[in-house]
Amino acid sequence: MQKLCLVLAFVIPGVVFAQAPVSKLGSGSVEERLEQLERVMDARNAAQMALLDQMASLQDEVADLRGKTEEHAYQLEQILQRQREIYQEIDRRLAATPVNAEPSVNTSQPEAATGGVEYSSNLGENDAYDKAIRLVMEDRRYDAAIPEFRAFIQQFPNSTYVPNAHYWLGQLLYAEGQFDEAKQEFTAVVERFPDSNKRGDSILKLGIVAQQQGENQLARSYFEKVISEYPNSTPAGLAEKRLANL
Repeated sequence: MQKLCLVLAFVIPGVVFAQAPVSKLGSGSVEERLEQLERVMDARNAAQMALLDQMASLQDEVADLRGKTEEHAYQLEQILQRQREIYQEIDRRLAATPVNAEPSVNTSQPEAATGGVEYSSNLGENDAYDKAIRLVMEDRRYDAAIPEFRAFIQQFPNSTYVPNAHYWLGQLLYAEGQFDEAKQEFTAVVERFPDSNKRGDSILKLGIVAQQQGENQLARSYFEKVISEYPNSTPAGLAEKRLANL
């Protein structure tokens, strides 16, 4: 925009001059007036060519910016897709334990399972969240991931990752058999983050926790809530299956 203003500032005076009325060419001989007219026409043509060149240059810059914007949009979509894949994988590995079955996650991983990875305590928001995710996805140290998610929530209470951190913390605690603590984490998502994309899943998990604890009526209310508030969603479909077995 600044460049366009500068271009117009230089070009417009020339155009105005070049478009001066022919009646003001003077009162000399016909030959002199023809020469003046030629100079006016040359100035007009030069100004128009300069303007066309500048417009072409600006169009090239706009096209270049459009290309960069599309590239950045593609990269962002790739990042979001990767995040979705991570969520799906964690959900798969920490799927709800069947009713009346013992949690199956092995929380006593040997020290060698860490692969010798040492994490720094001086982490930024993204790094801290990634660290907790890696403990689940790569190292499978579910017991170690629990304090990491808790530390993340405490250290970055205003992060956009906080609702997801509560959700995954609830998943891990549920897999550990710590149902009351898991319920607190899922409830935090439901009550404090109404726009979170994990809210429907959290309501479903609250129903599963209630069912696990023998509170079938409460579980039914949660499952019906998921179906009502998130119709045609994956959590709603799972809630319908749970309701059918109550």
